[in-house]
Amino acid sequence: MNRSTRPTIERTTRGLQLDVSLTGVARGRRARALAEQLRAAIIGGSLEPGTSLPSSRRLAEDLGVSRGVVVEVYEQLVAEGHLLAGHGSGTQVAPRAARRSADAAPVTRLDVPRLAGHNPGQPDPALFPRTDWLRAVAAALRDLPDDAFVYGDARGAIELRSALVPYLGRVRSIITDTDHVLIVNGTAQAVACLVQLLTRRDRTATIAVEDPGSAGLVDQLRWWGVDLVHIPVDRHGIDVDELARSRADAVIVTPAHQYPTGVTLSADRRHALVAWARARGALIVEDDYDAEYRYDREPLTSLHALAPESVIAAGSASKSLSPALRLAWLVVPTNCILELAEIKANMDLGTATVPQAALAHFIDSGSMDRHLRRTRARYRQRRDALVDALRAERPGIHIEGISAGLHVLVRLTEGHDELALAATARALGFSAQPLARYRHRPGPPGLVLGYAARTPDELRAGARTLAGHLETEERR
Repeated sequence: MNRSTRPTIERTTRGLQLDVSLTGVARGRRARALAEQLRAAIIGGSLEPGTSLPSSRRLAEDLGVSRGVVVEVYEQLVAEGHLLAGHGSGTQVAPRAARRSADAAPVTRLDVPRLAGHNPGQPDPALFPRTDWLRAVAAALRDLPDDAFVYGDARGAIELRSALVPYLGRVRSIITDTDHVLIVNGTAQAVACLVQLLTRRDRTATIAVEDPGSAGLVDQLRWWGVDLVHIPVDRHGIDVDELARSRADAVIVTPAHQYPTGVTLSADRRHALVAWARARGALIVEDDYDAEYRYDREPLTSLHALAPESVIAAGSASKSLSPALRLAWLVVPTNCILELAEIKANMDLGTATVPQAALAHFIDSGSMDRHLRRTRARYRQRRDALVDALRAERPGIHIEGISAGLHVLVRLTEGHDELALAATARALGFSAQPLARYRHRPGPPGLVLGYAARTPDELRAGARTLAGHLETEERR
């Protein structure tokens, strides 16, 4: 049998049997296919914590692929927190939180008769798929039964929750069911529900946020009168040691692509964050705001996969489609779902049904995947135009967060006037903010630039002019 088509690995080092197959998988998709199979085995429990995996060389030999394919897969799963790699100890399956038992008591069904400004993280409104969305709305109106046009389940339309369960499992490795999905009117309402949940449980509850972090989130939490603690972010993500020294009862994080720095939460920090939540009985709110747009490799899987009973995973259509839809979702632990559903019901009796059903059809029909493929290519082209032009004009310029998302962070040296440069960038057509806008503590200056809504030629021209302003400032 040809090694490249060997169907299943029957033997590996240390007698481990791996039920993986690359039969019929095209050469360029083998790493992704192998990662999906190993990830599923880890999340599903067939590969238990502490299990030692074969060396990359041995597994590559058994599968009939290059060693580089296996190395890439191992590195991806280590970054996601599913594997641990240590010097001399090989690659092992990482510890994980206990999962909800399959025969656990089902959740009772609950039936209930800021201005954006220059936001560097906004998608291009011109890329909204109007024709496909119109078809989805028409299909929703055609297929919805008459009894869907009344007040329904506060957790959201069953059509959308049913569509999201396999979608999130496929693209974010979130294993859940419809009973644990809550539909809300954008991430802003998700935050409002979270505040109500925590303050109902403890009026002195404290929420931790990243620093630098989302200015809109901080403004909203302050409006609600929340007691906040600001936890520093470095090149590895949020400082979990500092978080552990705080009095926080919950933390809101952006682990896949931190906003606004763009760093990815490291594997060590992922495990430390989960350990903190478990030890303190705290909640982690994972804001998965732009995980669909990753350009250097496959997106990291959700933090939820490591600790489903400690993590509320939040996602939305605001970056993938449009913030105008006001559609978002939470994947909620068992011990929170009924409280959050009750809070949501008392806020507005539930999110509008027709847009939910339209999004469900948009996902189920494959339109979401096609839209993301198109826009991901467009946004990558625009990112490359901006970054390449800035680097060509200012060799050595420090640009961060380029691997994903819809914005970059340009690090500036001391002495630069980030407020003036942000104003200049906005005048040139960029969505731009000074890094100071997102800081609680003082720090080095920076410029957050959005590139999603400009053509490559516009970005190149703007970058050349902006680079000239940077040079002028440095000469002063």
